[in-house]
Amino acid sequence: MNREVSVVHLTTVHHPMDTRIFHKECGSLAAAGFRVTLIATEHPDLAAAKPAFEVLRLSPARNRWARMTRNCWQAYKLAKRLNADIYHFHDPELIWVGWLLKNKRNQVVYDIHEDYETGIRQKKYLPRFARRLLAGAYRLAERLCIGRFELVLAEKYYYDKYGRGTAVLNYPLLGPAIESGERPSADEGEDQPREQDQIRLLYTGNITLDRGALVHARAVKLDPRIRLYMIGKCPRPLSEQMLGEAGGHKERLHIEGIDAFISRETIDGYYRAGGWTAGLALFPPTDHYMQKELTKFFEYMNAGLPIVCSDFPSWKAFVEKHRCGIAVNPYDDKAILEALTYLHEHPDEAQQMGRNGQRAVRSELNWEHEQEKLISMYIEGKKGSSLQC
Repeated sequence: MNREVSVVHLTTVHHPMDTRIFHKECGSLAAAGFRVTLIATEHPDLAAAKPAFEVLRLSPARNRWARMTRNCWQAYKLAKRLNADIYHFHDPELIWVGWLLKNKRNQVVYDIHEDYETGIRQKKYLPRFARRLLAGAYRLAERLCIGRFELVLAEKYYYDKYGRGTAVLNYPLLGPAIESGERPSADEGEDQPREQDQIRLLYTGNITLDRGALVHARAVKLDPRIRLYMIGKCPRPLSEQMLGEAGGHKERLHIEGIDAFISRETIDGYYRAGGWTAGLALFPPTDHYMQKELTKFFEYMNAGLPIVCSDFPSWKAFVEKHRCGIAVNPYDDKAILEALTYLHEHPDEAQQMGRNGQRAVRSELNWEHEQEKLISMYIEGKKGSSLQC
């Protein structure tokens, strides 16, 4: 690859070390010989980072309005000055920036991480009229602008909405297989079950209501053997609500990431710690998540963990296809406990599910396959007229 091909990734919303943006896309492109620059918001976590690409830092925004105005304008000015061959942006609020950056010589790529329109409609903290207004404004902005962009889709089913695009899926980075070591430490009283008798559960990723925060918190009440570790950014009020949901069993609910970003290295450390009965993804049913292939699925699989997830049709079909877990009704406590007990009491079957998932990730469901599609799109200048899967 000619190192003169310059690529600029822009985000004002995501953490600058977001796994997909920082580690997967920018890291892979730099390794492939592109001259990569990431424009993202300043954060203390960047102090120790030593990426193989340049990071230009935006001033932290005091609030959402400042981010959507001042930071977007700052991102535009920095990006324009670089006069890059390819601009690749990750947030809906940067659509107008992408529009202004586009010219006859360059490529502008819109990386669609979420079904944003559906997500806006499901933000229950907003009044219903505001949700309709914002969703409509977003849909209008897309229709007016995205015809000028190449589309990268983080989910296959987004093609049904957009009718074009290159699917670059959020499969895990393929490093050495994660091997289990010692179990995570825990403070256990004398009346607690011995560690080998515990049902140790792991959840990784952002913690929100629509990602099942309260459903997961209730799990510790199902059986005194259950220990649940939730590792991901969690707003403090929600963490307090979760501990309240756990009630008298809250000492068996561990939340790491209260009002804090959790690094990739920390998450991988939990995977390596081992001793887990299962990885959880017990989400309530929402249009936003029912068709998504969760990144945490592939991470659990890569770590050799069986998955216990909601029985949405697409999720159930996924774990059955790869024989890597059990799908249950997220509101059926009895079914959840039966699944967890089965995995705990049948360790050979649980380990086989873990091996099945790990084999699938090592052979096909990994970032190494996905990065080739992104690199090819850049090199060949494809307009994403068909789904590349």
